Amino acid sequence: MTAAVRAVGKADAMWPAWTFPVFLERYDRREELTDAERRALRDLSPKALRRNRARGIPRRTAAHWTALVRLVEPLDTARTGLHHGDDARFRRAGAHAAAIILQNCADTGRSFWAWTFEDWAQLCGSSAEAFVAARELPTETTVRPFLLALAYLLGRFDAFQLLGTFNRLHLARLVFGAEAIEESMRQASAVLDQWGYRGVLIGKHRLRGGLCQALLINRSPRLEDLNTAAFDRLRVHPATNDNQGEMLHALQRAVAALGHCDPPARTGDNRYAVIEGTTDSWANWVARWHDTSTLTPGVRRAIRTIMAKAGRWLAAEHPEITEPGQWTRQTSAAWVAAVDRMTVGDYVQRRDHLHARTGDPISPRTKAHILMATRTFFRDCQEWEWIGRRFDPARALALPRSVSALIGTNPRVIADDVWAKLLWAGLNLDSSDLPGNSADTYYPMELIRAITLTWLFGGLRSDELSRLRVGCVRWQYDGQPIAADSPDVLAEDAVCLLEVPVHKTGTAFTKPVDPLLGQAIEAWQALRPPQPTSLDRKTSEQVDMLFAVRAHPVAKNYINRTIIPALCAKAGVPSSDVRDNITSHRARSTIATQLYNAKEPMTLFELQAWLGHRSPNTTQHYAKITPNTLSKAYTEAGYFARNVRTIEVLVDRDAVTSGGAATGQPWQHYDLGHGWCSYTFFEQCQHRMACARCDFYTPKDSSKAQLLEASGNLQRMLTSIPLTDDERAAVDDGHTAIAALLDRLTDLPTPAGPTPREIGASPTVTLLPIVQVRHGEP
Repeated sequence: MTAAVRAVGKADAMWPAWTFPVFLERYDRREELTDAERRALRDLSPKALRRNRARGIPRRTAAHWTALVRLVEPLDTARTGLHHGDDARFRRAGAHAAAIILQNCADTGRSFWAWTFEDWAQLCGSSAEAFVAARELPTETTVRPFLLALAYLLGRFDAFQLLGTFNRLHLARLVFGAEAIEESMRQASAVLDQWGYRGVLIGKHRLRGGLCQALLINRSPRLEDLNTAAFDRLRVHPATNDNQGEMLHALQRAVAALGHCDPPARTGDNRYAVIEGTTDSWANWVARWHDTSTLTPGVRRAIRTIMAKAGRWLAAEHPEITEPGQWTRQTSAAWVAAVDRMTVGDYVQRRDHLHARTGDPISPRTKAHILMATRTFFRDCQEWEWIGRRFDPARALALPRSVSALIGTNPRVIADDVWAKLLWAGLNLDSSDLPGNSADTYYPMELIRAITLTWLFGGLRSDELSRLRVGCVRWQYDGQPIAADSPDVLAEDAVCLLEVPVHKTGTAFTKPVDPLLGQAIEAWQALRPPQPTSLDRKTSEQVDMLFAVRAHPVAKNYINRTIIPALCAKAGVPSSDVRDNITSHRARSTIATQLYNAKEPMTLFELQAWLGHRSPNTTQHYAKITPNTLSKAYTEAGYFARNVRTIEVLVDRDAVTSGGAATGQPWQHYDLGHGWCSYTFFEQCQHRMACARCDFYTPKDSSKAQLLEASGNLQRMLTSIPLTDDERAAVDDGHTAIAALLDRLTDLPTPAGPTPREIGASPTVTLLPIVQVRHGEP
């Protein structure tokens, strides 16, 4: 409890106790009217007074009033107990309200002691307009609150849900007094404002109405009287609607901080539906396991649901089995087969959420989850010696290989262009981008920016992100810790480290993140209101959650429900792609993939440490090689170029058009680097890599070659020459392979006829080049 809350508690203790102004037990509360009361009410009715105006309105000492003393006296006492000051208008309104009650007694023939809540609600009207329209005489709207106050004091009326919209603050002030209400309001507001509740949104509209209704239903203006039992009654009261649940939760947390009640239970705690469709014995065994297991609440709840489904299957197929100890190896085989053939809607308790999916086969992953839960249940029952070891759950309830083969990891990486747009949207997010928000957002913008950048740069699971703690960011330079605002180190030189809490697969660890993320978190921490500690359900510790406001951590699904749709709308990209919806976990996959495919990529083990994985096998599922990286690596490997070489060819167009090519005149000249070869079937020549300089060869330093290159009628072309194994080895392996090639070709005839040995010249090695072609040009 903070110092501010303790101070409020001391002031609250000095406020005097409140007593009910009307002691109902001292009055005659007979339900039926006497004959004298009926006559008196008939003579005092507005209709009778209008018929005999000369008689006027009788004084209180008249016989008419004497006959109505058991009705008039409690009405006068209740009116006297109301807090309206000395305003004559309010006094008239109170008298008019009492007259309406007496008139209704005359109309119904019963005293107001016999009226039900519905009778009082009908008299008060469903709205101020309906109340005025139902009166025969002109009636001011100020009369209705006084009528409600008299109904509350005399009829204990609190069925406010029957009255429509009305001013609960005004009614509470009439009954309890403005000072008492303002004091309770001040105490509750002091705590809620300290936790970050906004005065305009909460204090004026929701806190005042919710607190006044709570005080009225509890029949006391004091916060001390709002104990745990009182809040339990308020939650089930018909006047408490769904929209008031959040306000009632915040109010109970404030009253608990003042020391008057217990904190509210978390949503979902102890709210398990009774298992139906199974035998009582099986349901008791499942409940016993659930109460004993040390797994996290969410996992225990899921296994409880699955084992309840198994109980319904037993009731339908094997009614003789009512306890886990009766389960055999044969029962396990039957259950595995039933799971393999199961469809959506089989053996469920609730069907209202299935809709069109009913009858569809369940997914392989769902089958794996069902069998995993069954193995866990029976393994625990055997380990705890609740049942005997009649079978091995790991083997008898193993996932069939045919099903496991259908399950594969799919991190679903977001496309680079879409991710770049989401990054831009996150860096430029403001309140106008959030759905349904104006300048006054539900959460402070500093909190929203910190959550957004943590999602975009942190690579965290949603559970890790929501459980980050205050002070999770620290800075260092050259391995030494520094302050974020240190003047000796530039911001771009500092390294930001993020402390990640205990997570799904391991213990807490530290990872480097972008400084933008650290700056956003520190900006939120500077403005974060003091919050009460929250229970970390994974570690069972009371900790200061980073993303908490109004005494409650931000929900895990806030990113999927609000942040991602807002970013997609701002970036102009759809919220789903070919890999399904963009979710919080897809950012983790995308960041890991980009780090693995960067220009200076992380190694697999470095990425494993950054993601916090227990095993590199898990990291491999995230470290996907992008198509661009794979294409670049394939190109650099030169698979096609390794087997084919491209060579430049000169085509003499004059020889072709003049017909000289048909008579044997050379018209194709293959560039060997050191000369030209005019052999038409050059790609078939076995000496092309080690030219023997036969008659088809022309050296480049000859006058004939110079005239050839200077000709204006030449057309330059490229042709691809496939390589044999020996030729490819000569290109790849160097001198040894070249020597072996020359030895093999020594006695092989050239296209001109003689062999290289007969020619007697040293062969000239030709290394055919790789020529890259772009848009048809060499």
